[in-house]
Amino acid sequence: MLNINIICVGKIKENYLKSATCEYTKRLSKYCNLSFTELPDEKLPNKLNSSIINEIKQKECTRIIEHIKKDSYVICLDLKGKELSSNDFSKKIDDIGLNFSSNITFIIGGTLGLTEDVLRGANELLCFSKMTFPHQLIRVFLLEQLFRAFKISRNETYHW
Repeated sequence: MLNINIICVGKIKENYLKSATCEYTKRLSKYCNLSFTELPDEKLPNKLNSSIINEIKQKECTRIIEHIKKDSYVICLDLKGKELSSNDFSKKIDDIGLNFSSNITFIIGGTLGLTEDVLRGANELLCFSKMTFPHQLIRVFLLEQLFRAFKISRNETYHW
């Protein structure tokens, strides 16, 4: 069984997103060992400049790096990443599990994103959309796509 860890910056505050996260976590328990590592986000000042942005991203990403397991296949969610169909994402998860590692770590950065160090250290960059979404909502997108990926790979009814 695959071990999937999702490292994310910030807590989910909205109840509807918490409910969706709990529901997909429950559904995924049949297919993988899922864990979350929620890291604190830095407070954003009212006025940002590039120096402050870099400082905040560096603090958040230092914490992220500390929680990446050494034997894990790392996928960062980032706007510069590759976009995949649900079928291709399913094949990617299967391929990683068969040929690389039984441990997959997905990284979701904070509001300001990830540093180049974190992005360069990843095995892959993945993008769900070129549109910008709150990072808490991306967590739900990721869980749903993981659930869909497992259903696809097992030819189970869900994906049409």
